[in-house]
Amino acid sequence: MSKIVLITGATSGIGLACTRKFAENGDKLILTGRNEQRLTEIAQELTAKGTEVRTLVFDVRDREQARQHLAGLPQEWQNIDVLINNAGLALGLEPEYQGSFEDWDTMIDTNIKGLLTMTRLVVPGMVERNRGHIINIGSVAGDAAYAGGNVYCATKAAVKTLSDGLRIDVADTAVRVTNLKPGLVETNFSNIRFHGDTGRAANVYKGIKPLTGDDIADVALYAANAPEHVQIAEVLILATHQASGSVIVRK
Repeated sequence: MSKIVLITGATSGIGLACTRKFAENGDKLILTGRNEQRLTEIAQELTAKGTEVRTLVFDVRDREQARQHLAGLPQEWQNIDVLINNAGLALGLEPEYQGSFEDWDTMIDTNIKGLLTMTRLVVPGMVERNRGHIINIGSVAGDAAYAGGNVYCATKAAVKTLSDGLRIDVADTAVRVTNLKPGLVETNFSNIRFHGDTGRAANVYKGIKPLTGDDIADVALYAANAPEHVQIAEVLILATHQASGSVIVRK
């Protein structure tokens, strides 16, 4: 039976990979993002293959826009079965005492407050219907800080704690909560972190075969389709030559 799956940050990276994996699974998709043109292109691509798609153009940092867009969904799209809180980013790699206030605000407002906004708007309906699944895209960075990671690591530690807390809050229902913690994934993540410095971004993946967005989407799809009595609470996904957020063997 197909599900209604809402994916934030669906225009690139892990979000886009999840979009395509869940489309292949026959699910109906609600895709959110800030890039209207890219969302339209993705929707056209998937619609041509038979997937039902709705697109919502807003930034998860804008709580009122999120509220309005979700409230404006047609009735047949209101009962969201899976929420994938994917929208997130890292900015900068400076020591904490030299960090950018603006970068900090963007990471905290997106990675933590944006996730909370979507959770607050979508999960009450899941609890009422006694079914649903929240998949949060965390990070190995949430397990321990690494050099220069400071605030980003803190936001992903918050994702873990918020996932654990929500799982406790809905334990008396059939709603499930999953926290996926990827390690080194080759997307535009590093390009964004280094504010478009492609050379510096490329060095992040030098000497190691990193994960891809598809690798993470495979795990998300598995978790969402596990038997109803099975809750995949947390999964750490690393490249073979990565042992932790800070231990990477390059060859």
